[in-house]
This record gives sequence, C-alpha cells and structure tokens, in this order.
Amino acid sequence: MSETRPAPLTGLKVVEISAFVAAPLGAMTLAQLGADVIRIDPIGGNIDANRWPISDDGTSIYWASLNKGKRSVTLDLKSEEGQKIATDLIAEAGTLVTNLPARGWLSYDNLVQHREDLVMLRLNGSHDGKPAVDYTINAASGFPIITGDDERPVNNAIPAWDVIAGLYIANGITAAELDRRTSGKGQEINLALSDAMLATVGNLGYIAEVQSTGKTRGPLGNGLYGAYGQSFKTSDEREIMVAVISNKHWRGLGKATGLSEKLEMIGPMLDVDLTTEGGRFEAREAIDAVLRPWFAAHTVAEAATALSGAGVLQGEFQTFEELVNNDPWCSLENPLFGEIEQPGVGRVMAPRVPLQFGGSPVADAVPAPTLGGDTEGVLAELVETSSENWLFANESVYR
Repeated sequence: MSETRPAPLTGLKVVEISAFVAAPLGAMTLAQLGADVIRIDPIGGNIDANRWPISDDGTSIYWASLNKGKRSVTLDLKSEEGQKIATDLIAEAGTLVTNLPARGWLSYDNLVQHREDLVMLRLNGSHDGKPAVDYTINAASGFPIITGDDERPVNNAIPAWDVIAGLYIANGITAAELDRRTSGKGQEINLALSDAMLATVGNLGYIAEVQSTGKTRGPLGNGLYGAYGQSFKTSDEREIMVAVISNKHWRGLGKATGLSEKLEMIGPMLDVDLTTEGGRFEAREAIDAVLRPWFAAHTVAEAATALSGAGVLQGEFQTFEELVNNDPWCSLENPLFGEIEQPGVGRVMAPRVPLQFGGSPVADAVPAPTLGGDTEGVLAELVETSSENWLFANESVYR
C-alpha cells in the first residue's frame, strides 16, 4: 500500500442529496479529498440505486463506484419528519450538494434559516430551468456531428458532460469553503449541466472558430484535426493510434517505418509544408496511403515498439477486459489504485482521487457504503449535538 499524506479537505462535512452521475461524482471527489460526505437517499434508494451494471447478486456496480468513501443515510423524504431530520443534518454539516429542484424544504431560502453560513451547490439541467441529462445536452453540443466517419451523429459512450460538471461541483464547493473561511459567509451556487457543456465548447475554441471563420470542422473518424494523427490496422488485426504533434514526432515516424523519403515526397507533390501541423493535416490522406502498407505488414506489438523507440506518440486500442487484465497502468502497480472489499460486488481495484500532493497520493481507496447502512450512526451523532431525542421516535422515517 502506498504511503499517503493527510487529505486536504479533512474537517469539511458535506450532505449530498442527488442521483445519477454529476452530483455523486462531485461529492465523491470531495470525499476522496478528505471531506466527510453523507449521502441521503429515500428509503429503498433513489432512482439510480439499481442502475446497471449490476453484480451477480443484483448490487449496482454503478452506484457503488460513484459513492466510494461516503456515508449512506436513508430517510422518508416525503414526510415532514424525514425532511426535518434531513434539514438538521444539512444545518449541522453546513454544506449541501444536490441536483433536486429548488423548492419547498430543499430551497436555499428555507435551509439558510437553519444555518446562516450555509454553502449550497445545486446542479440544474439548464440555466433557464429546462430539464436535461447528459445525453440530451450532448446532442446539442455539436460533437456528435463530428464524431465518426460521416455526418450521421454519434453519441459519446462516456457521459462527458456529467463528468465535467461533477468536477466543477467539487471545485465550486472547495472555492466556496475557502471563501467562507475568510468571510464567514455562506452562499448558494448554481451550476447548469448545459453550461458545463457550453463552457467546454467555448474553452476548446469551437464557438470562436464558427464566429471567426464562419465554418467548423467536419467528421474525421480517428483523424486528428489541425495536425497529423490516424489509426492503422496491423497484421494481427489490431488497431493502433498514431499522433504526430511536433517535427520531432514527424521525423520519428519516418525513421520508425523506414519511409522518410516517400513521406517527404508528399510535400512538393501537394505543395504543402510538412514541417507544419497544418501542412501535415492538409496532406493527411496521402500520408495515410503511404503508411498503411507498413502497418499492415507488422503486428501491433512490432509497430508499437518501433514507434516508441523513435519517440512517436502511439497507443493500442484495447477493450475494457484487456485494460483490466493486461495493462500495467490499470493495476496495483499504479499508486492510483487500491484494493477494496465492496459489499455485494467483491474484492476489486478502486481508484483514489488522481491527484498527488507532494508526490504522495491522498488517502487510501475506501468502499462505498451499503444503502442506508450509516443511518442510525449518523442520526445518533445528530442527537448528541441537537439533544432532540424525538429523532428516533418513529423508525418508519428512516427504515
């Protein structure tokens, strides 16, 4: 087990009331950085409690993977008693992450009456209140139109906007906590999933590209826009990805394949400058044609060895099974991972937060709780601080 250093958010307490990916991921990131995160769900679990993939005994691997290191409380959130307990837990913690609607007992105006320096971050679908999820947001992003080999839209397999929003959530809570420590004041923070998408589209230059040039890029398959990159099939029916970002990579590609002279002939023939990224992009089809026979004559291992030896960026395409079973990066050799015993799932590798502070990872990997498994312990802690013993009077509120 790797030596770890103290987690930077130790002492921060967060209540999470949410479902699906973005908010749970954001809160889990805070937990991995040391925060005490208490996730509150309805009795029996929220809408994501049994989401696929599931283990052989029906446990949601999805839910367990997004809730590592948290404590789990279940309450009857439709009852006044359940809402009162949840409100007291939020007030005691002082920080809330949620993606539920901003109304009724869960509104900031109500909760701040119970904790005046409350920090509350709410994830919405869009800035104007319309509901949305990652897959509907992605459809509007423009990326599906340029994904694949033609103009038929192809959705992301990864819920990219949920992941990005989740990390914005962790950043937002951390920033608000720093502000509270200096100002003594809390605040309500709102984040729209659609704005996480739009910010990313803008930050990567796609918005400015349209406004400046009046056009944008089209589908390139596995090609690399504005530079040279391509995937190639090898003699053993595998695929390898090659990326040429610099002139050093370009020279290395010619050296590794023994095709330097043929590649250099392309420039004068097409009247492009192959010492520039733009020139190599313009000549990409001719470069592909020269290189494909070489890759077809070599195994993926032979190609990878030759390219790596010449300093060319390359990566083999692999399945999830190959990643888990064969890749040393995805193993306990990598300090990112620890091994946990996850209830209902079994003994599995689990990532820590992928940040190292001073060269050391933060904390060990921690399993997710069982749904509602921490309810009585968390409520007992609340009773100690609030002296409201009525909390345990009606077990149907939390069982």
